[in-house]
Amino acid sequence: MTAETPPRATSPEGFRERFETLIPTIQREWPAVARQTLEATRGSFDEVAEVIASQTGRTAAVVKDQLWELLEVASGQTSRLADNLAPIEAQLESLLDELNASLRPRIEKPVRERPLMAIGIAAGVGVVLGLLLASGRRSA
Repeated sequence: MTAETPPRATSPEGFRERFETLIPTIQREWPAVARQTLEATRGSFDEVAEVIASQTGRTAAVVKDQLWELLEVASGQTSRLADNLAPIEAQLESLLDELNASLRPRIEKPVRERPLMAIGIAAGVGVVLGLLLASGRRSA
């Protein structure tokens, strides 16, 4: 596996990458296993399987098969979600492009006509924000 190629979801590396998001699912499947015990494995597929097997009385091979199934289901759900979000993302990009095309000239025109006033307003806003942030730090 090269540095550019992301690990497959059904590989031990893919499991490790998705481990944090899988913990709630694993706990629903095996409620006897404590979250801290799972976290202590740091996402090692074999260690997670061994911990679950030791605390549930199942064999590690059965647990591994079930973990792969959970991972495949989660990967499928993720890809479906990404497919559903793609049209929304395209629509959002289109709206942002329209907003940029219509709003930019309205903002640029006054700045070009009165650059000193624009600099003064920007400086004033910066001073006000600086004072607000500085007072927030003192009270914390």
